[in-house]
Amino acid sequence: MTRFDDSLAAGLAERSKAASYGAAVYLLAPLAAILCQVYLPRFFAALSYLELPLLVTVYFALMRRRPASGAVTGCIIGLAQDALSPQPLGMNGISKTLAGYFAASLSMRFDVEHPALRFILSFFFFIFHQFFFWALSRGLLGRQVDFPIPQTVIYAFLNAVVAAALFSFLDRFRREE
Repeated sequence: MTRFDDSLAAGLAERSKAASYGAAVYLLAPLAAILCQVYLPRFFAALSYLELPLLVTVYFALMRRRPASGAVTGCIIGLAQDALSPQPLGMNGISKTLAGYFAASLSMRFDVEHPALRFILSFFFFIFHQFFFWALSRGLLGRQVDFPIPQTVIYAFLNAVVAAALFSFLDRFRREE
């Protein structure tokens, strides 16, 4: 092997490291996100655009780098969010399961440690989540709801800004495997 092949192999090995967290982080971060999702809009209506459970799902899926665990994380967080919201049970569960799976799949291909890439992925996955939630509402529930693209893009940008701060905060609790 050449020096280039050795450095490429070392870079791929470094990139494929999955992060782990203590049990308290796996429990408290999603719980805090779900509670904020439920109670923040009651006191601060301007913060109703935040989708903190989705951001936590995307973060754990990106950092664990395993599609199956990303899907399970999204499913659990989504169903817990559905249990506390007026939405039919399973709508957030399905959407977050798909977001977690695809986020973990992307993390196996890209170096997700870079803040700019995390920002872009958070932006993309917010739109992805909203689109699938809209599609499920129309397809499964038969609701005639609109998909406001300009508003969704603005909310995606604002969620990506929050995600940048949230991801750097959650990085403090990370342990490399």
